Amino acid sequence: MNDNKYKYLTRVNTPRELRELSVEELKVYAQELRRYIVECCAVNPGHLGSSLGAVELTVALHYIYDTPQDSIVWDVGHQAYPHKIITERRDAFVGNRKYGGISGFPRMSESRYDAFGGGHASVSISAAFGIAKAQELQQKPHHVVAVIGDGALTGGLAFEGLNNAGASPKTDILVVLNDNEMSIDKPAGALDSYLVRMSTSRWYNSLKRTLWRGLSVVPPLHRLVRKTGNAIKHGLLQNSNLFESLNFRYFGPVDGHDIEELIRTFKALKEIGGPKLLHIKTTKGKGYAPAEADPAVWHAPGRFDVETGERVKSNYPADRYQDVFGVTLLDLARQNDKIVGITPAMPSGCSMNIVMREMPDRCFDVGIAEGHAVTFSAGLAAGGSRPFCNIYSSFMQRAYDNVIHDVALQKLPVVMCLDRAGIVGEDGATHHGAFDLAYFGCLPNITIAAPRNEWMLRQMMYTASMADHPTVIRYPRGIGEGVQWRDTAFEIVEEGRGEVLREGDEVAIVAVGTMANVALRAAERSQRSVAVYDLRYAKPLDAELIEKIGVKFARIITVEDGIIRGGVGEAVVAHLVRKGFAPKVKNLGIDDYFVHHGKPTELYSECGYDEEAILREINNI
Repeated sequence: MNDNKYKYLTRVNTPRELRELSVEELKVYAQELRRYIVECCAVNPGHLGSSLGAVELTVALHYIYDTPQDSIVWDVGHQAYPHKIITERRDAFVGNRKYGGISGFPRMSESRYDAFGGGHASVSISAAFGIAKAQELQQKPHHVVAVIGDGALTGGLAFEGLNNAGASPKTDILVVLNDNEMSIDKPAGALDSYLVRMSTSRWYNSLKRTLWRGLSVVPPLHRLVRKTGNAIKHGLLQNSNLFESLNFRYFGPVDGHDIEELIRTFKALKEIGGPKLLHIKTTKGKGYAPAEADPAVWHAPGRFDVETGERVKSNYPADRYQDVFGVTLLDLARQNDKIVGITPAMPSGCSMNIVMREMPDRCFDVGIAEGHAVTFSAGLAAGGSRPFCNIYSSFMQRAYDNVIHDVALQKLPVVMCLDRAGIVGEDGATHHGAFDLAYFGCLPNITIAAPRNEWMLRQMMYTASMADHPTVIRYPRGIGEGVQWRDTAFEIVEEGRGEVLREGDEVAIVAVGTMANVALRAAERSQRSVAVYDLRYAKPLDAELIEKIGVKFARIITVEDGIIRGGVGEAVVAHLVRKGFAPKVKNLGIDDYFVHHGKPTELYSECGYDEEAILREINNI
């Protein structure tokens, strides 16, 4: 770190050191902190825009609250980079999200300042209320703050937390609503419109600022502020304030980039007990012009030039799986007017925006609400539509009961496309799609498809659109194999039928999804006679093919990009045992632990199912 470049950043590595600065020095520190995040993320990509928007907020929180004795719970973690840098990880931040480095999200095992881990949206209020209630029961004076933003308030869990916390009027908890009018894409739903109405009354906001200034000088005025503020809000908004109706004292909106006002506000709120909500307005990407101009792209922009803002373009040798999904869905929708798309706040992340541009009335962004996305899809199917519900594999875990009760039990023809299945890389344990083969494999009525390349994904989507039952199609993050798929004719892929990719006599590799490609490359390098089979469908399994393998081979390797326990490999072994076969079998996949972050190649090697690991097993089995 260049000491001449950063006057105050080099002096601050803990919140205690931050509190030694004057308010004027804090303003300079905040700009240095913002510059440091930009420079680090330019060469080591991460979630940039949200963190830039939360710089002043983070500085003010750590300046007023006595962390780590006081707890700050960050929702999602996309906005937590300033927090990490302030809390003893300034120098370590250059290794953020790298293999063996610090996590891109808050993690309790990483720092005593991370009061609660978080990689999925909408958890902060429930977690913070739990921490606050535990401290209350132990009679420990303790302040707890939940920072929620990036559209996370649209998640149902956030409302459950508000509802429960509001029923405990003595429990001291502050919810900071970091309203930047964005999640990854533009927010959707009625809540966003409501927050806009609350934020745009000039007369109310002007009067509220005046009252808050008075509060900082004369603390007893806080009762008058609350009463006056509530009367104003009722009169201007024509109805009860949503948060006040849940027994949260509402304050705001406040300029989330004004450090002085934030410090004054947090200092005053510390003196007010019970559940409180502070509504602050921030700009995603604040302070870096390219990120402010296009916050969706700069949510996680990859590498870029700091001075010009020019992003380093990747010359992909093949198309991304998510784009195969988006283009194919549009092709299907053009042919079938019953087809609709559903996504929980990820239209650009899953490429459903390709369909949205041409058919906006047939795509639905439901906000960060995976459970609702699934049940809404079930309702669409019950009403005669053909829904394609695209949810990242790790996020689909949040909708598991909805899949069981609302889709599988009723055998509704919902197509659930799981993007980011398997190892995803630098986002780590909260984002790996490690469990979908196991958690869906035990459900009746569901077919599970796992395409090994782009063409197969296209055909499996077409096949699923014709099915009379629920279908899960899981595919990885990133690029495909480079096979031709655009404008190819649609073909039915027979469900539950595998494919022989390579003949052999000594060892059989039974793979599923893109692991079939890796297994094929390993087999071709081996000196042994190795057969490679692509199951194509994890459920129903191709029983006939598996039994033929059992007859022919005494040595079998299974490979999957998912958890071994309860996965496809164990299902293959169970079928062989039921039929009386007893081969030597090695199951490759993710073992019984949470895989952390790093490049996918590093993580495949760690987990023992990259090409080299498969080759070793071929030679050793």
